[in-house]
Amino acid sequence: MSATPVLYLSHGAPPLADDPTWTRQLADWSAGLPRPKAILVVSAHWEEAPLTLGATTTVPLVYDFWGFPEHYYQVTYPAPGAPELAARVRKLLHSNETPVHEAPERGLDHGAYVPLVEMYPDADIPVLQISMPSLDPRALFEMGRKLKPLRDEGVLIIGSGFFTHNLAAMRAVDGTDGAPPAWSAEFDHWGGEMLNAGDIDALLDFQRKAPAATLAHPRIEHFAPLFVSLGAGIDDATPETVIDGYWYGLAKRSVQLG
Repeated sequence: MSATPVLYLSHGAPPLADDPTWTRQLADWSAGLPRPKAILVVSAHWEEAPLTLGATTTVPLVYDFWGFPEHYYQVTYPAPGAPELAARVRKLLHSNETPVHEAPERGLDHGAYVPLVEMYPDADIPVLQISMPSLDPRALFEMGRKLKPLRDEGVLIIGSGFFTHNLAAMRAVDGTDGAPPAWSAEFDHWGGEMLNAGDIDALLDFQRKAPAATLAHPRIEHFAPLFVSLGAGIDDATPETVIDGYWYGLAKRSVQLG
């Protein structure tokens, strides 16, 4: 059996559910994937050190956003917990230098459940979310490499962020389909070229090598999950862009490895 692919996706905000193009793209993407036995998510919205495992039972979602209409806070996604996967992750990542903690009440945040609602709407696949213990690109890449054996066990690893992410600057964009600002387009183009070339060193050093890096990512938490995905998948395949384009000027480039 071939290894399960690895994904990095741009997850949008809660209004993603209102975008018919994006929701269709995510649904079509998942339909072409082998059905996973479990899903492991690394989201831009959970930074915690030491590395921490989320809930392994079905607990309420984390509505980690403010000021949206009430119906966004009524979304549910009662996926089964994944205690066996949590045990495997602990075994793969734990060491004297790398402790692994648990947060048994910490549910899925919107970086996890927003895309999963579109990709696996039946919520019948066990899901585990783990934190990013650091935003260091190389440390996250190595974390992904350690998680790679999970792919041979039918686990779908998803890094969930946003290929460009500057909420303050996006307010100047005219609607969801408005032309992207130059900083977003330049960074997206550069990132696409580096992915196509498999230039991992350039991507890991993007803060110095990418055009408009500080505008595209004033903080890097939305780009950081990409490094976990690259670590878990780059040895087997060049990243393939599955979704591209822009949403309120932000690049929604999403890629698959394997």
